[in-house]
Amino acid sequence: MGSMLNASYWLTNISLEQGYGIEDGQVVGTDTKVCHIRIDGDKISEVVGADVELQSHLPKYDCKGLLMLPSFEEAHIHLDKTYFAGPWKAVKPASSVFERIEEEKVLLPKLLPMARQQAESILTLIQRFGATHVRSHCNIEPVSGLKRLEATLQALDTFSGKISSEIVAFPQHGLLRSNSVELVKQSLAAGATYVGGVDPYSVDGDIEKSLQTMVELAVMNNAGIDLHLHDGKEAGKQTLSRLADLTEEAGLQGKVTVSHAFWFAGAPQQEAEEMAVRMASLGMGIASTVPIGRMMMPLPMLHSQGVQVKLATDSLTDHWSPFGNGDQLEKTGRYAELYGCSDERSLSQSLRFITGGITPLNLKGEQVWPKVGDTASFVLLHASCSAEAVARRADRQAVWFEGRLVSGSL
Repeated sequence: MGSMLNASYWLTNISLEQGYGIEDGQVVGTDTKVCHIRIDGDKISEVVGADVELQSHLPKYDCKGLLMLPSFEEAHIHLDKTYFAGPWKAVKPASSVFERIEEEKVLLPKLLPMARQQAESILTLIQRFGATHVRSHCNIEPVSGLKRLEATLQALDTFSGKISSEIVAFPQHGLLRSNSVELVKQSLAAGATYVGGVDPYSVDGDIEKSLQTMVELAVMNNAGIDLHLHDGKEAGKQTLSRLADLTEEAGLQGKVTVSHAFWFAGAPQQEAEEMAVRMASLGMGIASTVPIGRMMMPLPMLHSQGVQVKLATDSLTDHWSPFGNGDQLEKTGRYAELYGCSDERSLSQSLRFITGGITPLNLKGEQVWPKVGDTASFVLLHASCSAEAVARRADRQAVWFEGRLVSGSL
């Protein structure tokens, strides 16, 4: 079955969400229906109730009542920098980001020979959990040159036809601070699709010049921007505000993401809301790891103001953090727990943060996915509905990408 490429076939006995069950005006459950789905090439071409007898000579594969959900996207991960698939190591204490960068300069060349292999191990892992799209930040700095980009591209090439991807050229040691502008330019010509950056104030020491340079690189190379921003207080605010202005001036609407954006965690509510409205108006998104503890991000507020919020793994067990596990359903479950999404509707709607905004039912409970003509990228899992899948981090059985089974089995 793994070789089904551009074939036509039926998946039978799949549970699909139909609407919310309502009692006394409250959503109390999710109604599902068992269906048969025909796939032609990379598209869903027919959906019929399981009560219909199939008069078809096409191959049929029984899904035994498994629930079908949209497949997941991993919005921020470092494929090229990891201890994953190597010996266990916890994080070495460091008093600052600069100390961590110095450690990294020594560590990176040691990790390089394994980079491609480890990136492939991570891709296998996240795919098993349901991801069919990945945005990877790839180290571009004088220590590595374009070598880590090369390893990342090779790994993604191995997964060609199994996962779609974007690569951020990430000057981890500072775009200006480590003189990496030329390297970032070269990496955009070599296959990276986004200009990265890190803390224009505290790392690069010049908010204006750092952001101007990022925007110029993006415009000249027809690329997007994805900035790591940990700075809080005035520096964080100024960076976000300036990036918004430049996004508007350069016509980069819908092409700019701020990763982490920790300023929001400590910002006064009104200022945070005003910034969110401004970002939303420019189609600026936020990628978040759903931090717990001192860094509670106002993610529900950002979403309600129209900012595109995407959840992410970031470090998958590396010298920055030992905790990432690559499971996006686990991440949206954490979101639900942290922000009190414990009722049926808010649980099921929180799935949107890991699917690029797609949920089987919209807020009103109307069935909006899957429809005939939709791309056949989905995950089959052991749950009665999305809400249960999120709350219980349901086991995934099989994952499809563009009409092909890419992970698991029936």
